[in-house]
Amino acid sequence: MSVSDNSILLIGESGVGKTHYGAQLLNRLMNGAGKLRMDGAATNLQPFESAMGRLNEGLTADHTPTTTYVDSLWPITDESGLKAELVWPDYGGEQIKTMSTTRQIPAVWRDRVVVSPAWLLLVRLQQTRVSDDIFSRPLIDITGASVDNREVQISDQARLIELLQMLIFMRNESTTKPLVNPRLGVLLSCWDELGSDELNQPPAQVLERRLPMFSSFIHSLWAEPLLLGLSALGRALEPNNGDMDYIAKGPEHFGYVVLPNGQHTPDLTQPIQSLLAASALKLAE
Repeated sequence: MSVSDNSILLIGESGVGKTHYGAQLLNRLMNGAGKLRMDGAATNLQPFESAMGRLNEGLTADHTPTTTYVDSLWPITDESGLKAELVWPDYGGEQIKTMSTTRQIPAVWRDRVVVSPAWLLLVRLQQTRVSDDIFSRPLIDITGASVDNREVQISDQARLIELLQMLIFMRNESTTKPLVNPRLGVLLSCWDELGSDELNQPPAQVLERRLPMFSSFIHSLWAEPLLLGLSALGRALEPNNGDMDYIAKGPEHFGYVVLPNGQHTPDLTQPIQSLLAASALKLAE
């Protein structure tokens, strides 16, 4: 297979944890601590090496500049011998919001959207908001509220839906039947920020409660969307005060993925392996 046959388009707005996940994933791949491992020399690792250095000191990684877009190529393999060259980008998440606002997709994004057989969307539930409507408030409350001079903004749910619709349009995909290509994975990042009553619940259930319209959209459009939770760091870190546990044990001992049934696994390669294996199966059919 070519590189494009095995690539994953990583989609995430600013603050969802793309760089932290990339650094922790790279650490797992290099140490062989998961279903995927590195299978050769990776290229363009500077953005992630910097983040790994910060995590080794028990600190959060620096924010990726808005204008940055760097592709890092990681040759990987899984336990069954499936090989791929994972294209993992590092970019400023503001680029995603700009696409939704301007309805324009830069050339570097258009090329990746068209060739990638799998998309991995990171969503941080704690930084999304659900606007009041007839589904969340009684109709009498809404009709009685004053709307004078109130600025109307698109909701976060609607923005996420519109973003996926734009990307689907770029591929000229038909939506008359459930999509199987591209495969879609949704990672609910910073899972450790959730309340204790949600930490062990299935990610699909949490998404449906928190973002019901967005959940309905992806389930109606994709045949088998992959919904997982992610805590790339396992806990909150600070930018200037190092976490002594991280320094003593190493960041490779922290972080977890929440599987569809709600169980936790320390294997941060699981989302990537699931998407790559499913894409390879579709290509072989």
